[in-house]
Amino acid sequence: MFSCKSEKNKKTDETKASTEKKYQAKAPPTQPFGKEAFGESDKTTLRWLGMGGFFINSHGTTLMIDPLLGDFDMPVMIDFPIKAENVPNLDAILVTHSDNDHYSIPTNRKLKKVTNEFHSTIYVDSLMKNEGFNSIGHTIGESFTIGDIKVKVLPVDHSWQNAYPGTSDRIFKDEDSCGFWIETSDGTIWATGDSRLMPEQLKMQEPDAILFDWSDSEWHFTLEGAVKLANTYPNSKLLLNHWGSVDAPDFPPFNADPEVLKKLVVNPERIVLLAPGEPFILEKLKK
Repeated sequence: MFSCKSEKNKKTDETKASTEKKYQAKAPPTQPFGKEAFGESDKTTLRWLGMGGFFINSHGTTLMIDPLLGDFDMPVMIDFPIKAENVPNLDAILVTHSDNDHYSIPTNRKLKKVTNEFHSTIYVDSLMKNEGFNSIGHTIGESFTIGDIKVKVLPVDHSWQNAYPGTSDRIFKDEDSCGFWIETSDGTIWATGDSRLMPEQLKMQEPDAILFDWSDSEWHFTLEGAVKLANTYPNSKLLLNHWGSVDAPDFPPFNADPEVLKKLVVNPERIVLLAPGEPFILEKLKK
């Protein structure tokens, strides 16, 4: 498991010294939610948790993707919409990779007792098993189900540790990280995870909603890559994440501005700037 604070210290080439605090886009005010959001439902509701995390309730099947609900090692600008100890139940937690803004050990330890199962890559599964989580590791391309939800594990390019000697005592592989393709009765959701742009990411079925990695960093889509991906799927709703949460105006992975993206993508009205905790109802695209 790797700390984004450590990543920041390693990436001196991405850091610019300044005596004045730079502007940084901030997420809208948090909309807290409680146990009522976890009950039976006749629809699929998504809520951004802040950072890279999401909560999904699809007709009563509940899951979280990359939940981080406190205890981060860098200062944050948001209030998290729910405390981990207030989560009543989860059918599953999906984790895209081992960086601690996505695989939060403190959060997952608190969620362990109310979570039926954890899913991730083979590598992250090994870390989870060390924690005693009821975890299952998957290869890229593998599919599994959570209730009536079907999930497929997708490839990403995010082995940033190899570019910074001393970060890790192991060589990372791209298959140590992943994205997820999630099929519900109300539509499809693509959780991109953190990734540099890959050719195969431009050849997919158009999803109804993309949990969009919005980060102008060399180990993410970058601005150019984000625009290219967004315009490849011109009708998909773009639920931006990885922005507006961490107080790090000099650190590109966390300080992208949605207003920049709005000026460059086709159909900018489909960009959804959720407040942490704000509900979004998933609907299929009109063909």
